[in-house]
Amino acid sequence: MPDVWLTILGIGEEGVAGLSASARTLLSQAAYVVGGARHLALAAELVQGETLVWPSPFEKGVEAILARRGTPVVVLASGDPFFYGAGATLAQHVPAEEMLCLPAPSSVSLACARLGWAMQACRVVSLCGRSLHRMMPLLQPGARLIVLCADEGSPAQVATWLTESGFGGTRCHVLEALGGPKERHLTFEAREGVPEMPGRLVLLALEVVPERRAYCLPRTAGLPDSCFEHDGQMTKREIRAVTLSSLAPRAGEVLWDVGGGSGSVGIEWMLADPSCRTITLEPQPERSARIIRNALHLGVPDLQVVEAPAPQGFKNLERPDAIFIGGGCSRPGVLEAAWEALKPGGRIVANAIAIETEMRLIQAMQEWGGSLTRLAVSRVEGVGQMHSFRPAISVTQWVVWKAEAA
Repeated sequence: MPDVWLTILGIGEEGVAGLSASARTLLSQAAYVVGGARHLALAAELVQGETLVWPSPFEKGVEAILARRGTPVVVLASGDPFFYGAGATLAQHVPAEEMLCLPAPSSVSLACARLGWAMQACRVVSLCGRSLHRMMPLLQPGARLIVLCADEGSPAQVATWLTESGFGGTRCHVLEALGGPKERHLTFEAREGVPEMPGRLVLLALEVVPERRAYCLPRTAGLPDSCFEHDGQMTKREIRAVTLSSLAPRAGEVLWDVGGGSGSVGIEWMLADPSCRTITLEPQPERSARIIRNALHLGVPDLQVVEAPAPQGFKNLERPDAIFIGGGCSRPGVLEAAWEALKPGGRIVANAIAIETEMRLIQAMQEWGGSLTRLAVSRVEGVGQMHSFRPAISVTQWVVWKAEAA
């Protein structure tokens, strides 16, 4: 069994006073100590070896650590190094049996302890290099969110965005320098704004309170059509709900949304789980821009739009676990290229309203199998002083799963 040479050491704002005896020994005996400037300052009284402040880009620091393989190296990190920290990155390069991690309480642990919140009941979101719009699906009545801030300006940005989105009554807690002698706790409602500018080392805790005008995203498929900016070319709510059910999103999977229109199907795919991803192909620039706006507004800003037609746009894309084709099934080569690109165990869902496209789906079923379903929806409309159900155009849906590789 190889010797342990790398120690990843969590350190809090209290500095070396919060370290265990074994952590203090490992730190003082390390030949090489790597960390942020703040971490190295906190540990300075125990550091005897050579030091390195994390360089930019981050990978240069990893290379420097790996170059010391076999000698005692300590990497300092805030709190728990495997919670939005350097631990997971280093674990990609160093086998678990060659390293030791001694975590300190994370900022989330400390925040929940200060507020009296059950940590398992909170949702955590990071704004470090990420859009605050990712919080939108989490804004549910009574929800408790822990927001890892990018800098001292993040609390004010979040408060303004919450107010503009109809969540101005949300109770906000700014928790600064948790665990250290300069710890501070500010409380305010989002609509009031941050009473004082906090320091850079800050975390934001939210107790979500929606106002009447706020729209909390439902947790099931089939968002109202009014949630999406569109030009009429979109998969309508009822058909979309069935389509998402047929696509059967699972955690970590990739969807190709071919002919994105408003992006509604691809957006709801990503809302199914934070790890689901969508690549939307939409050749029309105005629709591509609209999809990006819808994705941002509904909390999935990482949706990828490829401004290209199918099947030409399939080239060099990450292989999909599922493909939705809402238009263009009858174009030469689209279904063939989609089937070829689809991972084993993946599925294709294609919707058609034109007879010619239905005929192509019948041919596809004869070639690759699957099932065909006709979906019809009728809505009440006024007829003079009376009312009647008016049927919408029916949709034929082909669903096929590709067999697992032998």
